[in-house]
Amino acid sequence: MSSFDFRGIIPPMVTIFNNDGSFDWEGNKAVIDYLIKGGVHGIFVLGSSGEFAHMSSDERKEFAEFAVDYIKGRVPVLIGTGHSNTREVIELSRHAQNIGADGVVVVTPYYWGLSGENLFNHYKSVAHGVDLPIMLYHFPNLTGQQMPASLVAKMVKELPNIVAIKDTIDSISHIRDLILTVKEINPKFSVLAGFDHYLLSTLTMGGDGAIPGTSNFAPEISVGVYEKFAAGDFAGAMKLNDQLMRLSCIYGLDLPAIGVVKEGLKLSGLPINTYVRQPGGRAADSVIKELEKIIGCLPAS
Repeated sequence: MSSFDFRGIIPPMVTIFNNDGSFDWEGNKAVIDYLIKGGVHGIFVLGSSGEFAHMSSDERKEFAEFAVDYIKGRVPVLIGTGHSNTREVIELSRHAQNIGADGVVVVTPYYWGLSGENLFNHYKSVAHGVDLPIMLYHFPNLTGQQMPASLVAKMVKELPNIVAIKDTIDSISHIRDLILTVKEINPKFSVLAGFDHYLLSTLTMGGDGAIPGTSNFAPEISVGVYEKFAAGDFAGAMKLNDQLMRLSCIYGLDLPAIGVVKEGLKLSGLPINTYVRQPGGRAADSVIKELEKIIGCLPAS
C-alpha cells in the first residue's frame, strides 16, 4: 500500500477541455506544472471540480492514466473513483491501483439515500477490493448523503486502508467531531477540509489540511496558510487566511463554479480553454468581471 501521507494542500484539479469537449492534453499539462510549481502536496484528479460526473468510465480511466504518467511521481496523485454503483467504484479503483496512483478518493454514493449499514457495506466492498489507501469524500450538499463521525470511526476501526476524509460540509462541528472521534482510533487518520475557508480552523483543531478549489489558480495562498501554520508563524497564517476567505466568495458567482475556477486559472496567466461540459457551462462575462474584482482586491504577491 502507498506510504503517501494525506496532509497539506491537495488541489481538486479542474479538467481542461477543447471546445468540442475532448481532452486538451497540453492544457492539462500546463495546469499540473503550475500546481506543482505552486508547492502543492499532491494533486487530486477526477473530483467534483474535475468534472468526473461529466465523463464516461472509459474517459475517467483515460484521464487517470494521463495524470499518473505525466506527473511521474513529482507529487502524489489521488484519483476520484466515486460512483453510484459499487461495482463501478471497485473497477475504477482497481484501475487506479494498476496504473500506479497513490490513493483513491471515494465520494459517498448519490441518488439513493442509504442507511448507515448500507453505506458502511459500500465502503467495505471497495476497501476489500483494492490495496490502495482510500480517502472518504463527504459532500452532503451534492450527494444528499450524510456520514456522521461515528460511522467514519467504525470504518476506520474495521477497514485499515481507509486513511483520510475530505469533509466538504459547512459545519465546523462535524470536522471537530471527526478529529476528536476518529483520531482516537487512528492518530494518523487525516481530516482535510473541503471548503477553503475552513482550512485554518481545521488545522488549529488538529486537522491535516485541505482540498480547496481556489488552490487551482492561487495555490500559493492555501499552501502558504498550511506552511506558515506548520512552522508556527500564526500571524502569517492568519494574514494569508484572510485572503483565502475572500477568495472563497467565488463559489457564489455561478453554479457549478467550475467555470469560475477555470477563469481564475486563465487570469493567473495560463493560456487555457475554459470550456465546461454540459450540464455545466462557461462563466458569463458578468461573472468574470466579479471574479476579477475579488482577485483584484488581494494584495500583490
